[in-house]
Order: sequence, then C-alpha cells, then structure tokens
Amino acid sequence: MSDPETERLIGTATRMFAELGFDGTSTRLIADAAGVDMPTLLARVGTKPQLYRAVMHRADEAEREALRSAVAVYTPSRQGIIELADAYLDFHASHPHVMALWLHRWMGDAADVPGLEDLYTRPLSTLVAETVRDQVPDDVDPDYLVWTVVWCVFGFLSGGILYSDPERTAFRRSRGEGLGPGEPTALADFRRHLHTLVDRLFTPVDRERD
Repeated sequence: MSDPETERLIGTATRMFAELGFDGTSTRLIADAAGVDMPTLLARVGTKPQLYRAVMHRADEAEREALRSAVAVYTPSRQGIIELADAYLDFHASHPHVMALWLHRWMGDAADVPGLEDLYTRPLSTLVAETVRDQVPDDVDPDYLVWTVVWCVFGFLSGGILYSDPERTAFRRSRGEGLGPGEPTALADFRRHLHTLVDRLFTPVDRERD
C-alpha cells in the first residue's frame, strides 16, 4: 500500500486529470498544485503516464468494488436488474471524478496511454452483461443493454437536462463536481426514468401482435 504522501499526490493528480484531462495537465501543474517540486513528484509517482495509470487504476478499483458488491447480492428478477442500474447510478453520482476521467478518454484524451478500456471497462461491462444475460429478452442485446444504461447515466450526470416545462429548473452540473443543493430532485426524477427504461427493455415483445 502506498504511503499517505504518495496517495495525496495521486489524489491531486486525480482532481487535475478529471478537470483538465491528461493532455491538458502537465506534471509541473500537478507538482505546483500539490506543493512539491518536480524531483519529489517524479520520485514518488513516476512519469506523467505512470501517474495517470495509477489514477485510473484507483478509479477502476472503486467502481469495480461497487459493481461487484451489487452483483454479489443480485437476484435474477426485474427488481434485481433495476438494483444493478441503481448501483451504477449511485456510484457515478457520488464519484464525479471517475466519470470525468472516462469522459475525457471518450473525447480522445490520453491517446498515448492506450489499453485502459480493455483492462478496466470491458471486464466490468462483461460482468454485468453475463449476470443479466439469462433474463434478457431474445430481441435485446445484453451488451447494448448495459451500454444503454452507461450512456444514459453519463449523459444525464454530465450534460443534465432542459425540461420542456419552463417552470422546472434545468439540471446542470460542472464536470467533476458533486451534486448541488437543488439536484437531488432531478436525480430522483432521472432514477424513475431509468427504472422505466430498464423495465421496458426487459419486457418481451408480444409476437402475436406483429
């Protein structure tokens, strides 16, 4: 296990990478934000790519623990599937820096640090897809089902929503920031929508009506 000072430096880098991306963050910027000199930073956490890999590894550890815990208590039912979706939403709502790190990669950030999707993302999405596969209707692809939840959660938490009713307050949040005072209501509304979406995807098509 790393010592507290190393963990502090990795935590500083996590915030910087989440806010500015790998490409927009220099080791000098991280050192200055952490209040150390460059030789100290390099001695403790290595080069910028090595530090970035350490940051992404810790982000994956946190997400993996949350999803594996949810899978461990999963029951093969619609409610069980909804609870898996809830676990994913709850994790990213409470860990905005993890989502921000991956959003940067989705836009081509850190192209010179390849392979993290196969190392981290694929095993987790495969775990969930295989967990629910036997419950999925024949006309629904388990991989697309899992990624539909991912896309919706990331889209809502990063892009927010503008309601058609002007009396409802729009939901927006800055990248990497947690939920604000007025946002639990929007999160609850989105959760209900997500439940409905997942439930519909698990509703078999009535072939007699085709």
